[in-house]
Amino acid sequence: QLQVVDSGGGLVQPGGSLRLSCEASGITLNYYAVTWFRQAPGKEREGVSCIGSSDSDASTNYTDSVKGRFTISRDNAKNTVYLQMNSLKPEDTAIYYCAAAFRLGLCGELEPRDHEYWGQGTQVTVSS
Repeated sequence: QLQVVDSGGGLVQPGGSLRLSCEASGITLNYYAVTWFRQAPGKEREGVSCIGSSDSDASTNYTDSVKGRFTISRDNAKNTVYLQMNSLKPEDTAIYYCAAAFRLGLCGELEPRDHEYWGQGTQVTVSS
């Protein structure tokens, strides 16, 4: 079955950390750009971070609100992309989705519709 599965969410206090995982099966994830999106209640979905395919030098991109706090990375041996989230804030609370796009070029230029595979979402709640 061709799919990506995201996991790793949870409840964390402000200033805490979480690591989200996006594991693929049936596809070789390093050939895909991977984007983490998030959607908070009452808000539009936004792209948080992305990493290009290995053919695109695995370039990375971050939305301004998470720069310096979040880090996206690949482990090709595990067919997994990670999102390390540090110094979490209440405004980071959302459902986080990973998505994979079989595209070359700058991942920051991809639209949601460019992504063929989507995870089911994992809830991140930042609260004291």
